[in-house]
Amino acid sequence: MLISSSGLSKVKDSVKEKIFFGQEPSTELIAILTVYFVQGILGLARLAVSFFLKDELGLSPADVSALFGIVALPWIIKPVFGFISDGLPIFGYRRRPYLILSGILGATSWITLATVVHTAWGATCAIALGSLSVAISDVIVDSLVVERARAESQAEAGSLQSLCWGASSVGGLITAYFSGLLLQHFSTHTVFWITASFPLIVSVVAWYISELPVSKLDDSKSALSNNWLTVKDQLKQLRQAITQKSIWLPAAFVFIWQATPTADAAFFFFTTNELGFQPEFLGRVRLVTSIASLVGVWIFQRFLKTVSFRVIFGWSTVLSAVLGMTMLLLVTHTNRALGIDDRWFSLGDSLVLTVMGQIAYMPVLVLAARLCPPGVEATLFAVLMSVSNLASILSYQLGAALMHLLGITQNNFSNLWLLVVIANLSTLLPLPFLNWLPAKEEPKASQPQETAPQWMPNLVPATLIPEPAKEPAD
Repeated sequence: MLISSSGLSKVKDSVKEKIFFGQEPSTELIAILTVYFVQGILGLARLAVSFFLKDELGLSPADVSALFGIVALPWIIKPVFGFISDGLPIFGYRRRPYLILSGILGATSWITLATVVHTAWGATCAIALGSLSVAISDVIVDSLVVERARAESQAEAGSLQSLCWGASSVGGLITAYFSGLLLQHFSTHTVFWITASFPLIVSVVAWYISELPVSKLDDSKSALSNNWLTVKDQLKQLRQAITQKSIWLPAAFVFIWQATPTADAAFFFFTTNELGFQPEFLGRVRLVTSIASLVGVWIFQRFLKTVSFRVIFGWSTVLSAVLGMTMLLLVTHTNRALGIDDRWFSLGDSLVLTVMGQIAYMPVLVLAARLCPPGVEATLFAVLMSVSNLASILSYQLGAALMHLLGITQNNFSNLWLLVVIANLSTLLPLPFLNWLPAKEEPKASQPQETAPQWMPNLVPATLIPEPAKEPAD
């Protein structure tokens, strides 16, 4: 039975509206979504990395937390990558070559982990290289999204960001369960070999990015002079942007929010060494959190796009802190007295907290993208995100220091309950500064792209390190 042209048109419109959130499904959009998808699918090795550090290298919870802070350093210098991408094109292109390079670096890092790494310092360097790979690709693809998002109308605001992070969540969803299942039957090195193939996908789809080459000058001296003028102009625009009170106050708020200590590393050791959770079950937990992340994206896209930023951030912070205290029931084994199995309790807790974390994250992502002026999209966007990434590093280091002070080790979890209390109560510290965030503001009709300057708290992707501090640990 042949489908009429009108019927085919309705199917295309339905796909565009329901699957692509109203975005035209062009080849370039598919390429952009593929990069985000790869960021999610790299989560296949997250559990393998954790078990590799814990079992094969024999690191303590404090050591692991400190290491995760170190390997996140590339995410602090993301503005450098944006600066280079915007001002120093390769063979006349500002985006495509950097995506290709990032894929090669990523594959190299995982191959190194699978073959020659046998020490903590070697693991730190290899994982940091993988983190650098994802940071570079993230800067480039974010700049492409910013360029597209600036042209969105108010009615379309947030659709592209929701679509991109939905793609990342789908990637995480596909590999979530298999991240644990593979470890039940294969070594961590085999998982690293499999993961090494994924970054190369980024190198391939980079060729489908629609990009016009920059103007070619006749001699290298003129080219150097032109690049320097471009760099000077970028620095000027960047300085004008970051000195605005409406930008650095929200950034300071998010820094405080992200910098609170995390108990993730200790909790991972507790669930594996104390509760005896096997990799296959931890894969189920990751599956639940990946689904929850998609649910969070859908809830924001469907119901919360127009809700005040302060309201979402305030309530999600309070609710996450309160719900986070439920981990005390697991740590003290009170859940068993209540007749709740450890595994069911862990699954339910992870589900709720991940939804809350995603809801808190999405509005900041949407409004930050509309802040960046033309010409320095990658640079300014990366500067804003690097503030949150610096706070995340501080979060892991504070967590490591607390674990050391409380005497929490691979087999001693007597003070884990205190760490959980401190970590959750500290998340409430930013609440007195909610007024640093911009109030809800209607954009000007003639310039729909000019909304109140906002900030995006970038969570280091789930490729190389455990869940962010505001989400439950695996």
